[in-house]
Amino acid sequence: MLIDKWLVVYFLVFAGSFFMTALITPLFRRLAHKTGLLDRPADNHKGHARATALLGGAAMFVSWLICIVAGVILVCSGSLPEYFAETLPFHQEGFQQVAGSKLLVIVTGAALAMILGLIDDKWALKAKWKFAGQFIIALLVVIWGDVRINIFIQNEIFSVCVTVFWFMLLMNSINFFDNMDGLAVGTIAIAMGFFTVIAALNNEFFFAVFAALNFGICCGFWLYNANPATIFMGDSGSHFLGYLAAVVSAGVSYFDMSFSQSRFPVLIPLLILALPLFDTMMVVVIRTINKKPFWIGDHNHISHRFVRMGLSRKTAVMLVHLLALNIALSALPVYWGAFKTAAVIILQIIVLLAIITLLQFRLEERKDAVEKVEK
Repeated sequence: MLIDKWLVVYFLVFAGSFFMTALITPLFRRLAHKTGLLDRPADNHKGHARATALLGGAAMFVSWLICIVAGVILVCSGSLPEYFAETLPFHQEGFQQVAGSKLLVIVTGAALAMILGLIDDKWALKAKWKFAGQFIIALLVVIWGDVRINIFIQNEIFSVCVTVFWFMLLMNSINFFDNMDGLAVGTIAIAMGFFTVIAALNNEFFFAVFAALNFGICCGFWLYNANPATIFMGDSGSHFLGYLAAVVSAGVSYFDMSFSQSRFPVLIPLLILALPLFDTMMVVVIRTINKKPFWIGDHNHISHRFVRMGLSRKTAVMLVHLLALNIALSALPVYWGAFKTAAVIILQIIVLLAIITLLQFRLEERKDAVEKVEK
C-alpha cells in the first residue's frame, strides 16, 4: 500500500539521521576539546562537575545538512529504489520546487540560527544583539521562505508578526529549557515525533519527512547529551532546535474543514511544545516579580524545582519528558475529536500544569520553613 511505503520513507529518514548524528557527534566533541570551546563548571549553573564540550549544535547541524543534501540528490537524480517507484515520483516535481525555494531558505535560516548561537557560546553576546539576530533570521524565513501562521485571520502583516514572534519565542524557550543533561533535546525529540505523526495524518509529506529527519537528529544527539552528558548542545544547539521546532510547527496544517470537528486543532503546537513554553512563561513571571532581567539564567525552571523537591537530576529530566509525552499525546484526540472532547482535554492539561506548579511551590515553601526551624 502507498501509505505503508510512506511509513517506510519516514522510518528510513529517521534511521539515517539518527545514525549520521551518532557517528558525527564524537568528532565534534573531540574538536571542542582541541579548540577549547568548553562549558566550564565555574561559568555555568547546569551543575556538571567538569569542562564539557560545547559543539553539540554544530554536530547536529552538520549531520542534518548532510542528510538533507543526500536526500535532495537522491530524489532529484531519479535514482530511487524500485520499491518506491510508485510512491516518490508522484511527488517528485513538487518536491523539486520546494527544494529549489523553500528548503534553501529554511537551510539558510538554520545555519544562521546555529551560527548565532555558536557566537554566543564563544563570546557571550548581549541580549539585545541576540534578540536582533533572532529577529532577522525569523523575518528572513517568514518572508522569503513563506513559512506563515494564519490562525483564521487572512492578513499578511498579522501573519508575519505572529510567525516572527513564534520563531523568537521558541528559540529562546529552548535556550532557557536547556538547563539539565538531555532535557531540551529529549523534549524536542518527543515534539518532532508527534509533528511527524500529525503531518503524516494530514498527508503533508514534505513536513512529515522534515520532522522525521529532525526526530532522528535529536535522538542521535541524545545518546551523548543524556546524563551524564559528554557534550552540550550550547546556545548553537538550542537556537538550532528552537528554529526547527518553529519551522515545523508553523509549516504543518492543523485545521481543515474536511476533517476538523472544531477549531481546537490550531492549539496542537502549543500542546506538543507545552512544557518548554509553560516553563518559559513561569521563569519570566518569577524573574519579573523578583525584579531581575528575564534573560538572565537562574534555578527556577521546572526541572530545578523538581530537584529541590528531592528528585535526582536524572529523575527530574525523566519526569519532565514523561509529562511532555503525556501532554503531547493529547494532541491526537484534539486533532480528530469533537468540540466537547477537545475542550475537556485542554482543560485537563491546564489543570495538570496548575497541579504541578502548586505542588512544586508548596513543597519548596515547606522545605524552606523546615530549614528555618532547624537553624
